[in-house]
Formats: sequence, C-alpha cells, structure tokens
Amino acid sequence: MFSYISKNWRGVPLATIETVINLIGNTKTKTGLKVDVILDEHKYEKGIKISDEELKSINIKCNRFHGKWNYIIKQKIINN
Repeated sequence: MFSYISKNWRGVPLATIETVINLIGNTKTKTGLKVDVILDEHKYEKGIKISDEELKSINIKCNRFHGKWNYIIKQKIINN
C-alpha cells in the first residue's frame, strides 16, 4: 500500500500527526482496497530483547519476491 499512500500524499508537508493520519486513512485503490489507520500512543520500552525461541514462534511467511521486505505475519490460533 505504500505506493498508493505516496500517490495520495502528493508531496503535502507532513507537519502534523493529523495530516499523516488523514493522508494514510484516505488512501484506497481502484479495486476498492482501503487503509485503516489507528494512532498507537502507547509508550514502548526500548531495548527489550526476545529469545531465539520466541523469534522462531512468530508465524511469518516471507514472499518469494524480496522476502526480507515483503512478508505476512499471522496470529497463531491456539485451541484449548
């Protein structure tokens, strides 16, 4: 969606967070794909490390084309 967001942006100065949210949130494709945007104001602690085991538990699927940049992360469903 980044290319569509860039087209919608059209060089408008990103002076405020509201401007960014509005530009991203008003982006859509010709086929009807729309972007939902939510501002996350949570403060995250810096420097948190995860173990190799935790990293391996992430359900990530890399795309064949530039997999380091193009990937999907899916939530694992755990049945109780």
